[in-house]
Amino acid sequence: MTSTKGSRVLQVEVLVVLIGLAGLVVFMFQFGIEGAVHNRPVQVVPDLKGKSIGGGLDILAPLKLSLLKDGAEFNAAVPIGSIVRQTPAAGTKVREGKAIHVVVSQGGETVFTPAVAGLPLRNAEMLLRQNQLLLGEVTESYSLRLEKGLVLSQDPAHESSVERNSMVNVVVSAGAPPENIVLMPDFLRKSITEASQWASSVGVPLTIAKDPGSLFPYGTILAQEPQSDAVVSDDTQVKMTVSGRPSDGKDRTAKLNFQYQVPQGSAESLVRILIADQHGERELFNGLRTPGSKIDLSVPGAGNARVKIFLNGILVEERDL
Repeated sequence: MTSTKGSRVLQVEVLVVLIGLAGLVVFMFQFGIEGAVHNRPVQVVPDLKGKSIGGGLDILAPLKLSLLKDGAEFNAAVPIGSIVRQTPAAGTKVREGKAIHVVVSQGGETVFTPAVAGLPLRNAEMLLRQNQLLLGEVTESYSLRLEKGLVLSQDPAHESSVERNSMVNVVVSAGAPPENIVLMPDFLRKSITEASQWASSVGVPLTIAKDPGSLFPYGTILAQEPQSDAVVSDDTQVKMTVSGRPSDGKDRTAKLNFQYQVPQGSAESLVRILIADQHGERELFNGLRTPGSKIDLSVPGAGNARVKIFLNGILVEERDL
């Protein structure tokens, strides 16, 4: 019995000694680590704001400091990829081996510009605001295409990626020009005969080039220079590219019937229909229509063309011809 008790006491004593030794080892290890850290030289944290990640690393490396990227955020005032803020702050004293945490800029938050061409100015401004953009400079220009008060063009163009709250400049139609100003009509997809008659009536020279590979009927105008609504004077050089496809009865009458029905709703919609092909875009229709009404158009029966339909400045549908 006495022997058993002595054995247990011995085991407890051994266990206590082992625990004491383990604690001593841990204490000495921590003491050594802390001593090593506290024996490192002290450095002053430099200002990394505005620097790139690579530039920050180049600055920290000689100081034996490291850099860790914690994240990114939108900031229009700081270039993309540049450091916005840091922790610890510049001027803080740290020991070598310390990691400097940074957040980098993603630049300004970007949005896409909507299509406002063809809209009344007030509607265009409302659409820009809905897309977190602002109406910029508004200028007027005479136009044969659009009635007074409608937007002729915009800058930046629609579907451009811009920063939020950017300004979009527009040119608004001032209506038909006075008699002493001659504007270039829109002759795209029309007959060269019509363009020739116009050129003779206003007294400007006309140069014609033919595209034998065109699928449009012979004499159909594919491109023009200058563009529609440009001011034309006596010395303006007007150039037309027309379809040089051999003429026959089938080509002259080849047309496709295109129909679009305005969606049901409570108010009129501004409908704009464009045709786009290898020669560019041309407006087929632009006007207000009541809900449920139908728009019937006749377009040339040429391949590789697409029709784009806009409602109140927003692209809602595309169809291949």
